[in-house]
Amino acid sequence: MNSPAPSTTGYLDQPLPLAFAHRGGAYHPDIEGLENTLVAFAHAVDLGYTYLETDVHVTSDGVLLAFHDTVLDRVTDRTGSVAESTWAEVQEALIGGAERVPTLAALFDAFPAARFNIDLKSDGAVEALATFIEEREAWDRVLVGSFSGRRMRAFRRRTGGRVATSAGPLEVVAFVLSPSGRLARLLTRGRPVALQVPHRQGRIPVTTAGFVRRAHAAGLQVHVWTIDDPIEMNTLLDRGVDGIMTDRTDILRDVLRARGQWNGPDEG
Repeated sequence: MNSPAPSTTGYLDQPLPLAFAHRGGAYHPDIEGLENTLVAFAHAVDLGYTYLETDVHVTSDGVLLAFHDTVLDRVTDRTGSVAESTWAEVQEALIGGAERVPTLAALFDAFPAARFNIDLKSDGAVEALATFIEEREAWDRVLVGSFSGRRMRAFRRRTGGRVATSAGPLEVVAFVLSPSGRLARLLTRGRPVALQVPHRQGRIPVTTAGFVRRAHAAGLQVHVWTIDDPIEMNTLLDRGVDGIMTDRTDILRDVLRARGQWNGPDEG
């Protein structure tokens, strides 16, 4: 007999607004150049962040990595495709000359109280991430998104709706163009629990007041990425967004504290 599917809403049960440390707070002056490392995420956790954003790729021998790019070239001292490298080969690469590329398992073990917003960056990571979540029973610790609608559909099929997911590109368009949240929810079949979007796409505004209203009418949260400017943060918070992803974890914390909306520790 199959057990009932876990709820996909546990991940979002914390007080709003949510503060996400994007890649651990990639442009905080103390850790710049160390994105997606254990050091970066530890720094964010020390600041009081409980929501950590990262990306996943899988090595040629099936190890799930917390890493953004398809190749090692930009942030490490090695070159080559992640998907064509073994775990042992990836471990020879250093980020910022000092830190190794972490596995997703290492992040989960190092920060057991944290919740992870995970971007599926490769087709191969779909099965690996689904299996990882199942083995850890980490249903309430993850929200999964992807810029690839095909990849998102594959992940949802594989996990049977048991894992919270954000809207894919066409689902976001439904909320941008639909006259009502109810219609947009019908068009997206109630699959996403959040819309994770930029403030603007080029010159076109995405996170308008109407967009936020439609999302809320449909029961979805709106999380905006990647916002590092305090004026923009305040504008979006005034508009009612439910979460902000930032590379400047210090600035977002200061803005939320000034507004009385910081939900992390007060010290530090």
